[in-house]
Amino acid sequence: MPLITAASAPQFTIPGVTFTGLASPTRGASDTAVWTLSLAPGSVGTTHQLTREEIFVCLSGTASIRLGDEVLTLSPGDTLIVPPHTDFGLDNPGDTPLTALAVFPVGGQAILPGQAPFTPPWAA
Repeated sequence: MPLITAASAPQFTIPGVTFTGLASPTRGASDTAVWTLSLAPGSVGTTHQLTREEIFVCLSGTASIRLGDEVLTLSPGDTLIVPPHTDFGLDNPGDTPLTALAVFPVGGQAILPGQAPFTPPWAA
């Protein structure tokens, strides 16, 4: 399926975050998964790792990023590259939602503390 319309893009919600699946293997992509995420104001993300590199492009709002031992700020137009097997968390201390585009290789998985690696549903 080469065209995924906005109306057909599935949404996945966990507390404080909405993921909108754009491209993934279940939606016709063979190499790359792409989604948007909206992080609510005041949200604190779960620290996790990834088995493959993930890229975020900030579209609006700002985020505080915990990346290994660093704390970084992601602002509109900025791009964040998260290396594999690095502790990572995305927080929104601001008063407006953060919207970002995420790009992740097909086959990449997330790793939550104490759990086996898994493919998030928005990347499947």
